[in-house]
Amino acid sequence: MPAFRSHSRRTVIGLLACTAALAGCGSGPAGQAAQTAPPPSASTGATQAAPAPASPAAVGGTSRFTLVATGDVLAYPSIIRQAQDDAGGRGHDFTKIFAGVSPVVSGADVALCHMETPYGQPDGPFTGYPLFKAPPQIAPALAAAGYDGCSTASNHTLDDGFSGLERTLAALDAAGIKHNGSARSAEEAAAPNILDVKGVKVAHLAWTYGTNGIPLPDGKPWAVDVVDVGRIVAEARAARKAGAEVVVLSMHWGSEWQRKPDADQLAWAQQLTASADAGRKDIDLILGTHNHVPQPYAKVNGTWVVYGMGDQMANFPGQDKLAGNYSSIARFTFARGAAGGWAVEQAEFMPQYSDPGPPFRIVNINAETSAGAGRAPRYQGPAESIRAAVLSEGAAADGLKESTDGR
Repeated sequence: MPAFRSHSRRTVIGLLACTAALAGCGSGPAGQAAQTAPPPSASTGATQAAPAPASPAAVGGTSRFTLVATGDVLAYPSIIRQAQDDAGGRGHDFTKIFAGVSPVVSGADVALCHMETPYGQPDGPFTGYPLFKAPPQIAPALAAAGYDGCSTASNHTLDDGFSGLERTLAALDAAGIKHNGSARSAEEAAAPNILDVKGVKVAHLAWTYGTNGIPLPDGKPWAVDVVDVGRIVAEARAARKAGAEVVVLSMHWGSEWQRKPDADQLAWAQQLTASADAGRKDIDLILGTHNHVPQPYAKVNGTWVVYGMGDQMANFPGQDKLAGNYSSIARFTFARGAAGGWAVEQAEFMPQYSDPGPPFRIVNINAETSAGAGRAPRYQGPAESIRAAVLSEGAAADGLKESTDGR
């Protein structure tokens, strides 16, 4: 991976390699289950790096920035056919599918997606469940919608082997989208993924509970980041050492179709949000994916955790799985304190819906309703269901608000 990568909207900070002492930033060994080793202690002696001071850009520049995040991008065959129709039968065009959420995504200072599946060749063949292979034309559509980075660690990352992983990251690179969670080399896996957001260095980490039993490629244990709490903390601290002022963690975790976080999610959230080095939290925000359905937002040890945003792009036609088309858009405003550190000042969400149509479109429900669009009344039920899930653990009492106009 090159040391510098351009982005269509924002300049990206150069990536620095992890130190040898923190070489465990990559994945766990192939075939292992996700680990729950305790994070390194903040008081283990002189080997711990001191927290990096606030950068001159941050101190002399912006005092706040907004981050928007969305859930799993899953290209089911029906969605691929819609993209083909939108392209007039000449290739695949996903821009119209994402157009409904582009205003809120592009309006953020930094926007993060989750690219769940690998990409195939531009002309296919493309496949759906259980081994996905999606059109690479999704990547430029994500960039056009305003995304700056994507997590790529999921249970489907290796659906098309290591070549599919390489193809996916190449397509994201070509679109100017940063990525983390999978890698083409040990060097790429060890390099902190840091974005420049209005002069603030924001690190984005991504890990998955597993790869559906597909072993990591021989000799490439770094190909996919498989959850190990100690390694996650090491990666966060390496990012801090490389200058990161805010560390955001994407976690592909939990039990599918469950609206409540499972035992692993609860345990990992507790461990990760409690982890600190010399009084400075290692993780500033956790964004969850994988569950297919919306899950609660919650403050854990003073840190916001989105247990599950739900699938952003999916099409589940069965009555028993309609909630798989429901998700939330998360938006967090970070503010710089007097001492130069950063914390979430405002937490917000917006209900989002994969409307099967026709035509299939991703809908920012509140924006659609505010505009008085013709299909708005049919979104009332999905919005209520999403709202109930997001607020089910009492996040409103901790300050979570709904953006009622979807802006």
